[in-house]
Parts: sequence; C-alpha cells; structure tokens
Amino acid sequence: MGKTRLIRNILFIGLGGSILAFSVLMFTKILPYFSFERGAYFLSTKTDKVLDNPVFLTGFYLHITSSLWVMAAGVFQFIPGLFHKNRSLHQNLGKLYILSILLLAAPSGLILAFYANGGLPSKVGFTMQCIVWWFTTLLAWKEILHKQWLSHIEWMIRSFAITLAAMSLRLESYIMYYFLGTKPIETYLTVTWLSWTGNLLIAEVMIRLGVAKQLLSAVKSTYTAKFLTHHSL
Repeated sequence: MGKTRLIRNILFIGLGGSILAFSVLMFTKILPYFSFERGAYFLSTKTDKVLDNPVFLTGFYLHITSSLWVMAAGVFQFIPGLFHKNRSLHQNLGKLYILSILLLAAPSGLILAFYANGGLPSKVGFTMQCIVWWFTTLLAWKEILHKQWLSHIEWMIRSFAITLAAMSLRLESYIMYYFLGTKPIETYLTVTWLSWTGNLLIAEVMIRLGVAKQLLSAVKSTYTAKFLTHHSL
C-alpha cells in the first residue's frame, strides 16, 4: 500500500511540475503580445480586418492571460495536503479557478473560436471545447456548494482535463508534425479536437480507475492524521 502511494505521489508531483513548468513557458510566450504589435506570433495569421476588431482583441487578451493563471491555480486543487495545511488558500485558488473559467477564459475562448483559422471544423471544435469546459466547471462548483465531495472532485478532474488542452494541443502538434509527418493543416484540424476530447477520455478513465476516490480518501486521511495529532498533544 505504501509503495502504491509513493508511486501515486511521484506521478502527481511529476505531472504537477510539468504543468507549472508549462505555465512558466507560456508566460514567456505571451509577453511579446503585450507589445501590441500586429505581427506578433499567432496574430500574424489574422487579417487586418480581424486585428482591427475590438471584440477579437478583447477576447484574445482576456483568454491568454486568464488561461495562464487558471492552469497554475488548477494544479493546486489536486494537492490533498494543501486542503488542510491551508484550507483558505485551497478555497481561494478554487474560486479563482472556477470564476476565471466561467467569467473570463471560456467566454473569451468562444470569441476566439468564432475567428479560428481552419474553417468550420476548427470553429466548431473550439466552440464545443469552450462550452464543455464551461459546463464541467459549473458542475464542479455546483457539487461543492452542495457538499458532494466525490462528485465535485470528478467534475474538477474533467474541467482541468480541458484546461490542459492548451498543453496537449502543443505536444500533439509537435508529435504529429515532426514524428508522423502530417501536413500543417491536417495537424491543426486534428489537434483542434484531439487536444480536449483526448484529455476528457483520459479523465474518464482516471475516474473509472478510482483516482477521484483516492484523492478524497487522501484528503480524509490527512484530516484524520491532523485531528489525531492535535488531540494527542
């Protein structure tokens, strides 16, 4: 049992560290956009008409900034020890995560989906991603308000899986283009859907394997250990 827990902790630390490292990398990538130059990276693929549209620009800057802190905040929601060592921090980060998705990241993502490159398939793919992201996050919030702990964790896993689509999209694009030799448009249209549906599939497998139950058990065991330690003094 101890060995299983050790392996689980190593996997969680590895994944969490990777996500935080990716967040830092993405921070360095979005900084050039705040020079507000029209030809910066992704913006160079847009027409002048789109770049002159304040709705697109507002959606773009809201999305790249809010998604960054959403990803970082989400990592800490899956650390059982944080729940009891600093419960208020856990709750505040959770509120930041949920409200940022519901009010900023997902709605701004819908704006970007409307202007997505690649035609109808990519527009529909990104639109569906934002809608599912919004609803999984809303359900996670609803369940915690009703103190349905296990269901809350399950919906948070689904929500965070879609949050990580930004990470998956880049990793899958790299693999498809450099190792599988797919054409740029084929790569783009594939990862538009695969990045979030693939993550959701993995999330469902994890839930079926009992990851949510293990997280809840870890939270309870941490609480029990803290309670016993406190009352043995």
